[in-house]
Amino acid sequence: MPVATYCLVALDCPDPRALAAFYAGILGGHVTNDGEDWYDLYAPGSHRIAFQRAPGLTPPDWPRADHNSQQLHLDFDVPDMETAHQLVLDLGGTPLDVDDGNGERGFRVYADPAGHPFCLCRE
Repeated sequence: MPVATYCLVALDCPDPRALAAFYAGILGGHVTNDGEDWYDLYAPGSHRIAFQRAPGLTPPDWPRADHNSQQLHLDFDVPDMETAHQLVLDLGGTPLDVDDGNGERGFRVYADPAGHPFCLCRE
């Protein structure tokens, strides 16, 4: 029997308001805040992502597995990869590995404006 229920994923970042807006641009939903150091994105489907101020954050180096490796990443299913790709770029995302072999590989990797890796995945 479980002793806990999933609540949220929290991302450290230098500007939580801006990063919450970035992900709201991708996922939709609404953003709330509890002071200037903590913002929550309530995305459709009852998903919640939080953004916590972390001055001096050093973004992970993707896809390393040593001292500055990623600790986690988010995956988002998309029905239209090209539309999602352009939206991520327009919102300030950075391509990390977007060569999906003309769709043969089912995902592309980006970094959000704070440097966290995330993937767009074909539905």
